Amino acid sequence: MTTPVYLDCDTGIDDSLALLYLLRSPSVVLRGIGTVSGNIDAATAARNTLDLVALAGHAVPVAVGEHDPRVGSYAGGAPHVHGNDGIGGTALPRAGEPEAESAAQMLVRLAAEHPGELEVLAVGPLTNLAAALDLDPELPSRVKRVVVMGGAAQTSGNVSAVSEANIHNDPEAAAAVVDAPWDVVLVPLDVTLENRFTEEDQSALLDSADPAARAVGAMLDQYFTFYQGVYGFRGCALHDPLAAAILVGEIEATRAPAVPVVVDATGGPGRGQTLCDLRHQRSGTADVPGAHVRVVLDTDRPLGPVLRARLVG
Repeated sequence: MTTPVYLDCDTGIDDSLALLYLLRSPSVVLRGIGTVSGNIDAATAARNTLDLVALAGHAVPVAVGEHDPRVGSYAGGAPHVHGNDGIGGTALPRAGEPEAESAAQMLVRLAAEHPGELEVLAVGPLTNLAAALDLDPELPSRVKRVVVMGGAAQTSGNVSAVSEANIHNDPEAAAAVVDAPWDVVLVPLDVTLENRFTEEDQSALLDSADPAARAVGAMLDQYFTFYQGVYGFRGCALHDPLAAAILVGEIEATRAPAVPVVVDATGGPGRGQTLCDLRHQRSGTADVPGAHVRVVLDTDRPLGPVLRARLVG
């Protein structure tokens, strides 16, 4: 049995790693992909996604989602992290065109086609998921689980002192998604920054016979340059791939309590913060009654070797 998955992404470099990982994972099948503005604008993210999916030898419907956040306008992405095109200037053969439906419409349709089975992986701003909730308020009853790469529970943010990029780029959407009555797994910076790729991993990708693996390996040059200023060596964090691996089940969350989570959508210095109520965890991991958001704080093993093996084969 394979798990049907809807992926919502803003296809930059770590999104590309996560996408290729999902395509190579036999226990899941991507039924559709929606794109949102974040690392790059939604239309360019769709182009990157279509091209990489085709290069990997697959065909998955891709829908362009929301260009602007729920409040304000798209701020222009993160070219200093992902390059001006979102994929570090790596040339991909052009393939296919997006679907006519929007990303939100795709998610609502897929949930209706796979009621109680569809899992959602969101690795960009949550604007499309919030739009899907607007279209179908009953959507949470049809989705099995939502895994979100986002937030910072007990560590600092990467956009502000407290705010992680995906949540920061649309706090209003994130608040709507966290508040909705579905099971959410939040994979925050606390764990993603502890999982890394190195130059040795990049070399393995570049030496692969697989053209998609080589392309993703080439993208890492841009990503490594940015993260050298974070870690002090050439490597990168595995944000989106970790969320993908947790959804697939190849990486298990060993400490992930269900706790109340609130997203700060005010205009002050806390905007975009994920306020995770961890007051009751000091004597051991314990779920808070009624809480539906699990916050991943520890995992069973490093992702790097798992991801490398899956991508290189």
